[in-house]
Amino acid sequence: MEPGGKRKPATGSPPARASRSVQLRFATGLTSEEYVKQRAWLNASLERCPLHSGGNCGFARHSAYERVEPPGACVARYYCPKGHVTFSLLPDCLAARLSSTLTEVEAVVAAVEISGGSREVVAARLRPDVQLQGALRWMRRRMAAVAVALVALKGLRPDLFAGRQPTLQDFRAALGVAQVLPCVRELARGQVSALPAPVGLGHRRPAPVSTGPPSQQEPGADPPPGAN
Repeated sequence: MEPGGKRKPATGSPPARASRSVQLRFATGLTSEEYVKQRAWLNASLERCPLHSGGNCGFARHSAYERVEPPGACVARYYCPKGHVTFSLLPDCLAARLSSTLTEVEAVVAAVEISGGSREVVAARLRPDVQLQGALRWMRRRMAAVAVALVALKGLRPDLFAGRQPTLQDFRAALGVAQVLPCVRELARGQVSALPAPVGLGHRRPAPVSTGPPSQQEPGADPPPGAN
């Protein structure tokens, strides 16, 4: 996880025996500001254990964890003692395994798309707090993740994106929205878990280290039955 991306437990750490943590989709049309203001994580629920549909595994709600960004945001969690797995219900507005919102990730990539100039200039403008090479790596990670997401989404939804280029500008036009990434998990439907973080909820893929133009854009997966 990137600097500043560590998660802070809100009311306690996950059980010591938990061997892994799984992120599931919390479907909500809320912006990150609305999510925090409404404390929407309190309404996120998982009716049954994704691992043991028959129950008898001790599945129960666990303490929420606090996100670094946006300030004040928490994510609901459940724990299966039998499987030693913690399940986090991540809202559509927040990036997966990255301390950011999807709106902020999209803003970075959009700035590169519309700049028409040097990426070094864009990186320096977006991250004046770090050295240039660090700013470029930070920017490229987001560009690569979004590139994979848009390409994958185009394959999943040819009904919406046939003839479109995998760019934010083209996808915004196709959907008639100002922001694409907060819509991706809904559009991807049952494939959300197959899409890598931070857009999807799958495992993060290694970011390319080439200094050349990154390939263009990618998607994510839905919760098991019972996630509201």
